[in-house]
Amino acid sequence: MDSRATGKEWHSFGKRGRKRPRSYEMGGAWLLLVSFISCGSLSVGFANNVTSRPAVVNIGALFTLDSTIGRVAKIAIEEAVKDVNANSSVLPGTKMAVRMADSNCSGFVGIVQVLEFMKTDLVAIIGPQSSEVAHIVSFVANELQVPMLSFAATDPTLSSLEFPYFIRTTQSDLYQMSAVAEIVEYYGWKEVTAIYLDDDYGRNGISALDDKLAERRLRISYKVGIRPGTVSRADIMDILVKVTMMESRVVVVHTNPESGFQVFSVAQYLGMMGNGFVWIATDWLASVLDSSSPTPSEKMDVLQGVLVLRQHTADSDRKRAFSSRWNKLTGGGSLSLNSYGFYAYDTVWLIALALDTFFNQSGVISFTNDSRIDSVQGSRLQLDALSIFNDGPLLLKSMLDTQFTGLTGPFEFNLDRSLLYPAFDVINVLGTGFRRIGYWSNYSGLSTMAPELLYPKPPNQSTASQKLYSMIWPGETSSKPRGWVFPNNGNKLRVGVPDRVSFRQFVSKVRGTDNMFQGFCIDVFMAALNLLPYPVPIEFVPFGNGIENPSYTGLINLINAGVLDAAVGDIAIVTNRTKIVDFTQPYAASGLVVVAPFRKKDSGAWAFLRPFTSQMWAVTAVFFLFIGLVIWILEHRINDEFRGPPREQITTILWFSFSTLFFAHRENTVSTLGRAVLIIWLFVVLIINSSYTASLTSILTVQQLSSPIKGIESLRTGDDPIGYQVGSFSEHYLTEELGISRSRLIPLGSPDAYAHALQMGPGNGGVSVIVDELPYMELFLSTQCTYRVVGREFTKGGWGFAFPRDSPLAIDLSTAILSLSENGDLQRIHDKWLKQTSCSSDTSEIDSNRLHLKSFWGLFLICGIACFLALLVYLVQIIRQVHHSVQNEDTIEGSSGSIHTRRLQRFLSVIDQKKDHLEKHKRRKAEESLKSQHSAATV
Repeated sequence: MDSRATGKEWHSFGKRGRKRPRSYEMGGAWLLLVSFISCGSLSVGFANNVTSRPAVVNIGALFTLDSTIGRVAKIAIEEAVKDVNANSSVLPGTKMAVRMADSNCSGFVGIVQVLEFMKTDLVAIIGPQSSEVAHIVSFVANELQVPMLSFAATDPTLSSLEFPYFIRTTQSDLYQMSAVAEIVEYYGWKEVTAIYLDDDYGRNGISALDDKLAERRLRISYKVGIRPGTVSRADIMDILVKVTMMESRVVVVHTNPESGFQVFSVAQYLGMMGNGFVWIATDWLASVLDSSSPTPSEKMDVLQGVLVLRQHTADSDRKRAFSSRWNKLTGGGSLSLNSYGFYAYDTVWLIALALDTFFNQSGVISFTNDSRIDSVQGSRLQLDALSIFNDGPLLLKSMLDTQFTGLTGPFEFNLDRSLLYPAFDVINVLGTGFRRIGYWSNYSGLSTMAPELLYPKPPNQSTASQKLYSMIWPGETSSKPRGWVFPNNGNKLRVGVPDRVSFRQFVSKVRGTDNMFQGFCIDVFMAALNLLPYPVPIEFVPFGNGIENPSYTGLINLINAGVLDAAVGDIAIVTNRTKIVDFTQPYAASGLVVVAPFRKKDSGAWAFLRPFTSQMWAVTAVFFLFIGLVIWILEHRINDEFRGPPREQITTILWFSFSTLFFAHRENTVSTLGRAVLIIWLFVVLIINSSYTASLTSILTVQQLSSPIKGIESLRTGDDPIGYQVGSFSEHYLTEELGISRSRLIPLGSPDAYAHALQMGPGNGGVSVIVDELPYMELFLSTQCTYRVVGREFTKGGWGFAFPRDSPLAIDLSTAILSLSENGDLQRIHDKWLKQTSCSSDTSEIDSNRLHLKSFWGLFLICGIACFLALLVYLVQIIRQVHHSVQNEDTIEGSSGSIHTRRLQRFLSVIDQKKDHLEKHKRRKAEESLKSQHSAATV
């Protein structure tokens, strides 16, 4: 990067000054000055004058020089120092000097080097590279108030609360593990295997991954650490052999480059880099791939299909310019830039800008001996040379407040002292290189768009918005691996099976054996297992005492406790069970039904009244009379068949009304309104007549209930005893969901007990009804012909096989069960074990409910509205005629008296008069009116 161009991006601060020299062999004047400073006797203005900007400010850099990160970081730091010193707008009059030390991948050497640094005039230290060293030396930094800025220590447990003088200038592994967890969730995997370096970096990183997976209901099923330092190939092979025996095929590798490449090399030798496996490497691999260009072919061959995370650095002109400059510095050699090099470069600029602000805020580079160190007597470690940086807190604050745009993009800290907008590239190793398939950011999750393009938009981490480009997986396949297999560790799947004593057609233990079972449920389970593309060794474990049916809730609890790996049988899928285990797709429909005894009732002399309720009979009779009256009103003035003496008119109304029931009415309707009403009424009569006929036929032919309980509602309101199957969830449902008292419930253990209890009845110590699941009742009714299902099934559910939460085997078995259903095998298994006899050929539910008014009120409403409208139109016509007639009479006769009385009399007269007589009367009145007018004119 051009230093002049760089200088334009930052502002200069403060004035030029000189550095105050320091001597560890302090003379009298120096001791006097220190004592004044310690006691606060010098004024602030005096201190600023004495400690203006120094000519040189020293910083340290501690990392492993001979490492992938160290080789790149050394050049990046040196170039950053050159750019800072060449830029007159930053630290004017002051040069930055960097003293580098090599920790040589040793925690002990790193600690010694830091202590040596602290004996000199260092105001800040870049590093350490190792998280393990950072944990130890951060205590020294806290004590001596010297900020430490690490561009490579990614351990998420390096907390700013515990180590306030530790500043991470790179991304924490907390975010990297969030990215890994989100990728695992994106591809639909449930478990991963973790291989990590067994030090602070590896352990704490995998611990963060475990937490992030748990937030998404995922987990690490197996994790194994690699000893730091040189590890033999045999040790790696032992580790990977154990991994192959595990269930998960998604392997996360969080190590250093040396151990990581050895893992992949052995994995290829063991055939673990082929189909079915998923390998996710953290950013240690990305730093090697970026730095070594091109990567040796022998290394690339073992990495095909690996998914890698790399710290994201935003693309910019400065970044491209520095990359070009890097190629000139290295002569186009094999050492290329990686993300840690960019962060190392920006770390130097962060220190320079913070120092500039520090000096502008009257910061002083001065040190004071630590009294606690002085109290250590007889030590030959020269600890008295370590001293406290007095204005270290001010410089620390300046660093945390500094904001600028560097090679990595916007550089700024949040309240947790983490860099804003953590992001990673998701890359896929392919061929001789790699390709980027997307990004992950803490702001928007997985995306194919660069994070900096999404920051101006509202955050969106919904499942639908998560996206990555296609991936080439190990084995050169584009099909997403399933991510798991049945573990090849020699252990069989422990499958709990209820040891039933009744309804043994569903599941039962083979007599004379300990762990062999048969039945409908067992056959379905074995058929589904045979459809899986991998072998699943199983071991049936009986559950129950063999004397009575066991509690299925207790069986489910054993899975949750880890005692069993699965449960197979007639297990109902209910809410409280789904909270602790996962079920497969239901393989049999199941719901609670009510079974009661029945007998064929005697029809009796009054059986013809039973189809309708008394309310229905009453409303129907009223409507017959009402329709007859309406038709009479509409036809009386114009139809001779609806005229005559009052007694005959009443007879006509009654006859016409009830004759419409058989469509046998002989009177014709003449008026348009009357015909409209009659058409609608005849339609209503047709529906009522058909319904009555059908209901009466059913009453006279269908067997009727002898139990007063007609369904679920009568169970809740009555007090009759109710039988249920021992071990079934029906007891919980009846008491908890329906609120039925436990004193009414009687446990029964077999179909014979059902029949005996129903036969005895509630008066003799038996029960009125049985409440149980539909499959049991269908089997019971196939041999018991005197009982029937009452009402409808009042719960909907099914039977399924139970597995631990998030078990992938449950998903695969669900697919297999669907295949059994589609190809007809499930029905064939059902017919084999549960084929019904002729006794149960009539399986229709018995429902003796009569026809109620609520089933017909719509018809009556339509008919009533039609009658109302017809009468309204008719009334308006009559009122207009009456009004016109009364006015003419007043004009002709000039009579006096109440007009309302005359109109009422005329209204009743018009209603009763025949229409042709009324017309003659109108013509006569009109002629008389003309004559009177003519006589008046003559006079």
